[in-house]
Amino acid sequence: MRVAFLGPPGTFSEEAVRNSGFGGEGFESLPCDSIPEAIEAVGGGSADRAMLPFENSIEGSVRPTMDTLLELSDRVTVVGEYRMPISEALIAREPLETDRITEVISHPQPLAQCDRFIRERLPAATVRVVNSTSAAVREVSEGEPGLAAIAPVSAAAIYDCVVLEEGIEDESGNVTRFLWVAPAGTSPEAGPDGPEGWKTTLVFSELGADHPGALVDALVEFSDRGINLVRIESRPQKRELGRYQFFIDVEGREGEGALTEALEGLRSKAGEVRVLGSYPAATAS
Repeated sequence: MRVAFLGPPGTFSEEAVRNSGFGGEGFESLPCDSIPEAIEAVGGGSADRAMLPFENSIEGSVRPTMDTLLELSDRVTVVGEYRMPISEALIAREPLETDRITEVISHPQPLAQCDRFIRERLPAATVRVVNSTSAAVREVSEGEPGLAAIAPVSAAAIYDCVVLEEGIEDESGNVTRFLWVAPAGTSPEAGPDGPEGWKTTLVFSELGADHPGALVDALVEFSDRGINLVRIESRPQKRELGRYQFFIDVEGREGEGALTEALEGLRSKAGEVRVLGSYPAATAS
């Protein structure tokens, strides 16, 4: 089993693969340079699964995951989810006082999750975005003193660096929700703890002429059937200003009971409805 994730080795995504218990030790790691590349690896057949960060309790949605899942929705499907507590660390090449740090680098999500720490504890440091947390640590290991990364503690050992401070995220209880993605047509698999109900992720858009209550009219298809909506987010359609698509998570499984009726009703009101996957819901962290 080949599993793609945002690399290089040492990212939170790799930790999520290993911590989830997926495949035991019997999987082949496929680190990718970006989230879209990891999804494309599944869609193109070079990977059997991908583990993707989708939502964080501090910073919200991971937009590259959302956008690429929609773009490749005819080739991939979501088959599971995993929630992992996230603890960020400040990492440097060698022991260093924080007032000597001139630049801090990381992936956009950890930088946002540690925004207050950076402003208050590293006021003289510039901030720079790189593709992943482990790429940041690798650069720090090869760079000049004064450069620091925000990344998992485990990445420090991989790249022979030191941890200056742990637990620097702005809020306790920091959790990231990851999605398991597989080739289209793959049946969902229960995680090691077994499913507690089902969840379906879908996207809809084009609700017709703009009018008051258009979105409510669409969502009534779920509420009238007693289906719980657990998440909703709008994203621009990228065509013109003011046109949006709506990502939602609902309880239930596509093809069964009331959710089938709700999706049929939604399709009568929305010009486009795409189901990104139905999968066992993860247990709370």
